[in-house]
Amino acid sequence: MSSRENPSGICKDIPNLISSFVDTFVDYSVSGIFLPQDPSSQNEILQTRFDKPERLVAVGDLHGDLDKSREAFKIAGLIDSSDRWTGGSTMVVQVGDVLDRGGEELKILYFLEKLKREAERAGGKVLTMNGNHEIMNIEGDFRYVTKKGLEEFQVWADWYCLGNKMKTLCSGLDKPKDPYEGIPMSFPRMRADCFDGIRARIAALRPEGPIAKRFLTKNQTVAVVGDSVFVHGGLLAEHIEYGLERINEEVRGWINGLKGGRYAPVYCRGGNSVVWLRKFSEEMAHKCDCAALEHALSTIPGVKRMIMGHTIQDAGINGVCNDKAIRIDVGMSKGCADGLPEVLEIRRDSGVRILTSNPLYKENPYSHLAPDSKTGLGLLVPVPKQVEVKA
Repeated sequence: MSSRENPSGICKDIPNLISSFVDTFVDYSVSGIFLPQDPSSQNEILQTRFDKPERLVAVGDLHGDLDKSREAFKIAGLIDSSDRWTGGSTMVVQVGDVLDRGGEELKILYFLEKLKREAERAGGKVLTMNGNHEIMNIEGDFRYVTKKGLEEFQVWADWYCLGNKMKTLCSGLDKPKDPYEGIPMSFPRMRADCFDGIRARIAALRPEGPIAKRFLTKNQTVAVVGDSVFVHGGLLAEHIEYGLERINEEVRGWINGLKGGRYAPVYCRGGNSVVWLRKFSEEMAHKCDCAALEHALSTIPGVKRMIMGHTIQDAGINGVCNDKAIRIDVGMSKGCADGLPEVLEIRRDSGVRILTSNPLYKENPYSHLAPDSKTGLGLLVPVPKQVEVKA
């Protein structure tokens, strides 16, 4: 709308309100969610270390399955039937891999963002982390994307571009940046039915892309909560020596498009990186490098366990190396193993236990862990246990 068409200057006086309305319209059209007001600052410093809360819940890989994601939060008593936060002051850590293998990745990102804001108001906290699949997608590696995943991002791009056009009608608002700027108009050997979805996904998730910048820059890559350190793949002593805060700051800067170009920092790439490491999460416990784990943990004061996702545990959440490595990826997504959701709970007053949705345990849905177990972390139910490996 030009100033000639709007002599009263109303639109000029309220550009931020118009922009906010358009953003809300786009968000709801994409996700079906009205996001509460964000209580945090856009330039808030990314925190790496947190005091031990009264109650801590760890959630594994979600991989584009919204129904299973909701179920995981429900069995921990964190949300009600309308997906509203009911966790009070509980702290939640989701260890990454929201993206790939499923068709509701964006909906989960919005779902988690809503819970972050609701939890903050209730005195709780929801931390989200980068997994290897977040890193891959930001780099433009879409090997594990599904057709529905491409379609979801194409729908987002259509609404996002429509929202940008709406904003250009209001004087006083800067011209929105074209999300497709610099993306090729064609790709050799690409299937025609995937072309629009691939371009939309690149636009959304590349460094400084709208979705990457809005959601993924809030992710931690490493987090220390009380006496537990969380990471998607695993930490080696060399990563800790490099600096946990430094890792978080550099990855956030890369996602924001401030440095690093297309590719992630080196400690996020390759088999020994923080998001790809499997030294402590192999299902066969005798393959776990307990000596390397002990060395790494000894360099983080006050920390006695590492909690990680990344590698599917067919037997459910479990621990090895005297429970100093706890593995929580149960492959719950239908795009993975379609496993039954389980989450890990750590209470300050009663220790560690597994909360499971397994219907075999409906009489006792809160399956306790043996507090004085000499055989390692395990359900007090007949589930195959890992063989204990001494460091």
